[in-house]
Amino acid sequence: MIRPVLVGTLALVLCACGKQEPATGSAPAVAPATSGAKPAPVTPTAEGRFSGAITAEDFAARLKKLSSDQFEGREPGTIGERVTTNYIKDQFERIGLKPGNNGNWFQTVPMVKTELIDPASVKIEVKGSTGNANFGIGADAVLNTLNGSQDVSIRDSDIVFAGYGVNAPDWNDYADIDVKGKTVIVLVNDPGWGNKDPDLFKGTALTYYGRWTYKYEEAARQGAAALFIVHETPGAGYPWSVVQNGWSGPQLALPASEDPAPRLEAAGWLSEDAATRLFATAGEDFAAMKKSADLRGFKASVLGAKLSVDFRSKVETTSSENVIGVLPGSQRPDEAIVYTAHWDHFGKDESLEGDQILNGAIDNATGVAAIIEIAEAFTHQAQPPQRSVVFAAVTLEESGLLGAQYLVAHSPFALDRIAANINIDALAMTGPTKNVTVIGLGQSELDDYVTEAAKAQGRVISGDEEPEKGFFFRSDHVNFARAGVPALYASGGLDWVEGGEAAGRAAADDYTTNRYHKPSDNFDPDWDYRGAVADLEMLYKVGHKLSDETRFPQWKPGADFARPAARANKD
Repeated sequence: MIRPVLVGTLALVLCACGKQEPATGSAPAVAPATSGAKPAPVTPTAEGRFSGAITAEDFAARLKKLSSDQFEGREPGTIGERVTTNYIKDQFERIGLKPGNNGNWFQTVPMVKTELIDPASVKIEVKGSTGNANFGIGADAVLNTLNGSQDVSIRDSDIVFAGYGVNAPDWNDYADIDVKGKTVIVLVNDPGWGNKDPDLFKGTALTYYGRWTYKYEEAARQGAAALFIVHETPGAGYPWSVVQNGWSGPQLALPASEDPAPRLEAAGWLSEDAATRLFATAGEDFAAMKKSADLRGFKASVLGAKLSVDFRSKVETTSSENVIGVLPGSQRPDEAIVYTAHWDHFGKDESLEGDQILNGAIDNATGVAAIIEIAEAFTHQAQPPQRSVVFAAVTLEESGLLGAQYLVAHSPFALDRIAANINIDALAMTGPTKNVTVIGLGQSELDDYVTEAAKAQGRVISGDEEPEKGFFFRSDHVNFARAGVPALYASGGLDWVEGGEAAGRAAADDYTTNRYHKPSDNFDPDWDYRGAVADLEMLYKVGHKLSDETRFPQWKPGADFARPAARANKD
């Protein structure tokens, strides 16, 4: 998962031991929200004894399996991938889905794997007006090539500070400066973030321009040789350790044939301390220059320093797999609802002492187990859905949402026939909450569907508690949104039934600091499943309603996205 904080759990409490079948042609019955003592630990269902209902026992069994050491951290291109994708395919087939990719269970996603050779020997050298400084890979910086170069040599490259690296209709950090062949340094997040200017971009809410992927894309379009983003935990939304873990080992990308946009020869991040030292070698105060980037009229400038770096990479062309199952619609099989969850995680890190497997239990074995549970509920309906319902376990989310990007570009269903995408990424396992967080609330009519489902369970809808972290742009659904398909990304909020918002925020911070993208994201037999199972019930109910409708949900006025005119409702 790209987003580092859990959005919480739901306030609905379900009977953890129930095996009730879904009601005919409707969502499974649910119990009202309650509080009280934490329930007894759930015993995962034994293999082969799954029910047709959404239950804690069934969900726990799949979650425990997917996050076990047998799956080796689910890294694309490894034995762990083959174990993972075969398990998902077998589950889809067992519950009665059909192969969802034009008669195939798998959709091959081509990828380029790039791995820095001997990173400990790589030194970024900066020669400035006040002295020289060297920066190593790890504590100071992370680095890789984005254009597939095996050998990169950047010598005495002028360094440009380009603010936030944004080229937008009303703000251009690259105006009046030529960065071709130069090294660009930019800040994380959007202009106005540093001084909390509510009138710039969307105030504290991060936009697509604040995404690190956008900053690399724009620098490449400008012709830069290299770009480094300065990391700050508040602006990024995650600590430096997340950057280190994410950039260690192989980096994955779609080949140029699939994504032909310009790419940087060298790209990476700098820690804030490293940036402060780098600017000092140029005789500049980083803190002061950072403040200037938030002010209207900011102009990029060439620093009095030059950068050199040499590194070699192992580059390999390989592939990974999306796993796609479909329950064909009974009346309009060419129309679809698409559930997505990414199966990939970070595999093994042999440089670690002790536990070396990043099992990714929360991120995102929960999501994959969830779509299997929801799929089983759909296949046990007395009446099949009128529209087709697609379940896609996608790869390469942790590498920039690449599996979903490929799925959208090569969709088995015409994009203007897809009514909605429902994405599930990292469910919290901490018990019931009073609210449901909708990431991107106000963007589309899907808000109304989830509001209705949540109300039936005694909960209220709220927007993103941390809009500055840009969660809407940090999971697979954004690929559907950019293609015009309304997307729903919702789960329980941080206002816990037992402990309130203080407890919810403390748990989210604890996860971000101690487990997110770390080997400690492991299955816990003492988890409280009530909130997570309620998430599944709610998202099943939303999909069930969508699957039997004839209309297509629309984006709301002022949304960042729009449906193609051909798919607008005529009623």
